[in-house]
Amino acid sequence: MNKFEKNVQSKNNDVVDSGLAFVVGFLGLTVIYVIAQVFEVVGRLW
Repeated sequence: MNKFEKNVQSKNNDVVDSGLAFVVGFLGLTVIYVIAQVFEVVGRLW
């Protein structure tokens, strides 16, 4: 066993961390898309 396996910084499950990162990234892109759609609709009304 090497020194990195003995001194673990984080004992979190990698699957949970990856899933959370995916959800946060997806929500961020969704917000950008929604904002763009709002600008498009407002632009059509003017």
